[in-house]
Amino acid sequence: MQLYDTLTRGKQELPPPPAPVRMYFCGPTVYQRAHIGNARPYILGMWLRSWLRSRGYDVTLVHNITDINDRIYEAAPGASADLAARATQWYLEDTDQLGLGRPDALPKASEVVPQIIRFISELIESGHAYESEGDVYFRVASFPEYGRLSGQRPDQVEEQEPNPRKEDPRDFALWKANKPEEDTWWDSPWGRGRPGWHIECSVMAEELLGPAFEIHGGGLDLVFPHHENELAQSRALGHDFAQIWAHNGLLRFTGSKMSKSEGNVVTIRDAIAQWGRETVLVYFLTAHWSKPIDFSNETLAAAAARVDGFREVFRRPSEPAQSGEWERFEAALEDDFNTPDALAVMHGWRDHELLRRALDIFGLASLAEEQEAPNEIVELAKQRQEARAARDFDEADRLRAEIEAAGWEARDVADGFQLVPR
Repeated sequence: MQLYDTLTRGKQELPPPPAPVRMYFCGPTVYQRAHIGNARPYILGMWLRSWLRSRGYDVTLVHNITDINDRIYEAAPGASADLAARATQWYLEDTDQLGLGRPDALPKASEVVPQIIRFISELIESGHAYESEGDVYFRVASFPEYGRLSGQRPDQVEEQEPNPRKEDPRDFALWKANKPEEDTWWDSPWGRGRPGWHIECSVMAEELLGPAFEIHGGGLDLVFPHHENELAQSRALGHDFAQIWAHNGLLRFTGSKMSKSEGNVVTIRDAIAQWGRETVLVYFLTAHWSKPIDFSNETLAAAAARVDGFREVFRRPSEPAQSGEWERFEAALEDDFNTPDALAVMHGWRDHELLRRALDIFGLASLAEEQEAPNEIVELAKQRQEARAARDFDEADRLRAEIEAAGWEARDVADGFQLVPR
């Protein structure tokens, strides 16, 4: 299988199964309800795990929770830990609704602070970091490859976190001294404080997957500075770290990037409540994971129509697929996990067994299940059938209208009737 790698700007091949595939996908910073764009790296990681396991790989997926961060302190001065705990629970509840299960590990930054302190100490001892008035900074000049991931020349890298105490404007924080408004802190050799954002992910990834692993995922907006800094920290200590950097395209709301700052926010919970989890999942299948994806009522309605199309296949007799159809589906996913091409193959199938097998990869096997109508709707359909048998067509039409008003369609079939959601 091949996946596009941001670092090499090309597709990289995974070793053949049953090789281990260890994946780390960056998760949310927990300070409010996650928006639907945050679901994309989560879904991609879960789908990749599902597909690779079906191919015989030994897969481990880690998806972190950033519960120590400037944004959390700003959102809840004096109560950041409480907000982080509540927002973590919201995120787990909302992603559970997607019906994909959970990653193999969901580490929190707050759980690995001792390991972070040890990692920073090693960077200082090796000359890659320095302490300045209670803060600790990574010395960018000590790592000549800095900027390679984001395509920047080392001498032209953007300044990060302006601070006159730094040796070099490019240097970034590994440890931050405690500020009066920050209600959580840890003791360290450099004084009371807490970790910087970037070091948290390097440590969580290496603690759970080792110093070298196969895939690091996350949104395209994390390439710089977050992932550039992760790569520098880890490789500065001689750790290979991630072999493939898989950055998903961002979600755009009616043509612009969805972000909390622009006010274009639809949460994961909102999207599922309005459209249903199957529609949300099919929506994400329609665009290649590395490309932007537009979120609008129109794109969701189109995904809902695709969902109905799959359900309709299972309402009709199964038709055996031609030889080689699964191989076509397989080829689409093996070539950079191309879900739009895989989706196109699936739409041509009328073979129930084959389609159910493919849908199950994406958490959509439920589309093969018959949807049961409420008892009162079944009773109305029986009354309509009786009215038709008595040739009381006016009554039959009235009952049909009542059934449709309740959101169901009564179809006449050889052995009676079939109730289908409208």
